[in-house]
Amino acid sequence: MKAKTIFYCTECGNEFPKWAGQCSACGAWNTIVEAEALRERGQAKGAASGTARRRSGNSAPHLISKVETSAELRFPTGLNELDRVLGGGAVQGSFVLVGGAPGIGKSTLMLQICTYLCRTSSVLYVSGEESERQLKLRADRLHVSGDGLYVLSETNLDDILEVASDLMPGVLIVDSIQTLYRESLTTSPGSVGQVKECAMSLMRLAKEKGITVFLIGHVNKEGSIAGPKVLEHMVDCVLYFEGEQHMAFRILRAVKNRFGATNEIGVFEMGDIGLIEVPNPSERLLAGRPINTPGACVTCVMEGVRPVLAEVQALVAATNFGTPRRTSNGVDYNRAALLLAVLEKRGGFRLSGCDIYLNVIGGLTIDEPAADLAATLAVASSYLDRALPGDLAAVGEVGLTGELRSVQNLTQRLSEMRRLGFETCLVPARDGASIEPPAGLSLIPVKNLKEALDACLA
Repeated sequence: MKAKTIFYCTECGNEFPKWAGQCSACGAWNTIVEAEALRERGQAKGAASGTARRRSGNSAPHLISKVETSAELRFPTGLNELDRVLGGGAVQGSFVLVGGAPGIGKSTLMLQICTYLCRTSSVLYVSGEESERQLKLRADRLHVSGDGLYVLSETNLDDILEVASDLMPGVLIVDSIQTLYRESLTTSPGSVGQVKECAMSLMRLAKEKGITVFLIGHVNKEGSIAGPKVLEHMVDCVLYFEGEQHMAFRILRAVKNRFGATNEIGVFEMGDIGLIEVPNPSERLLAGRPINTPGACVTCVMEGVRPVLAEVQALVAATNFGTPRRTSNGVDYNRAALLLAVLEKRGGFRLSGCDIYLNVIGGLTIDEPAADLAATLAVASSYLDRALPGDLAAVGEVGLTGELRSVQNLTQRLSEMRRLGFETCLVPARDGASIEPPAGLSLIPVKNLKEALDACLA
């Protein structure tokens, strides 16, 4: 029986009977490609062999009260920041996806943990992007060594599965999913069909053999669906490596974890010999902070359950054009525009004729409203050309009427501020009346933005 030809969209995965320039489901252009009807081809193969499909023993239903449970077996990876994000270490037989933009440091992170993992078990590092010689050169640069580390440069998934079944390593690292392919599929590597099929086969290997699999997936600038987004529902843990390539700091964040919480982050710094753990990110981010300089204010944001101090800087200058320029880095642009409007309306600052630039030092991205007060104070300080006190920090959400709203986890934020030497903190009045600050830190409770400006810039 000859398999007919079908077409599917590489963006949404919907199938079509014929080719078209635009996908009628998602509206994307030039994403419909040709593929064989795998279902019919599989039926034809089964009919030709004269065999019928038999149900495996694992597919039989069982009473949940009769299902045996055992404690999950965790093991450390050698990097405390990675273990923190994983929930205390990697779990044997788990399927972990590490995603991020190309060049962010995913391969470096995976290769660095091999030295420690090889002390207790063998590791198979499969690379579809680098040759074995390139892997050796990078391992030497990162000072990675181990008698139990095996490297394989291969993109054919069937060959990889055969090698893994023969070697039976404790950990399998695949770099990356976009380069793998199966010969039974006619689509190119990196397509939706190839990515899903290869990931499903690797997941079966992890569950049946008890091999811990780390899968690397790239996220491109267009946010292509043929990447980690397709695989998030299939894997046990999804880690995203974030940060700018020209910035030293990298943040490892868990967005899904079946064996732990998703509110932890790991902070690394890219150095000459690889990634360096940053156990105290607040101190590192505030290093070199200018004192008595207008346009800077320190706040505390929660990265998971970890309080991190961040410095927000602002530059206000008279515009030379009819339309003033607004630029924000590390702060959401729409949020920054909202705060500038509140500052002009409720604070009495004439910002409509000024170019304004907002930046968070260290490449950190702030996505919580607790940093609103610090951002507005930094803008006001730059506008007035008047410096804020060097031992002052600010935490609070700014509303459209200029009021200051409460923030969560204020006790942890205040403790982190005091630990790094800050002596004064602006907080919403409602929180200031109910929170007992740590010794040596005084609180200035303010009800609205006007009171906050008068308290530190009057």
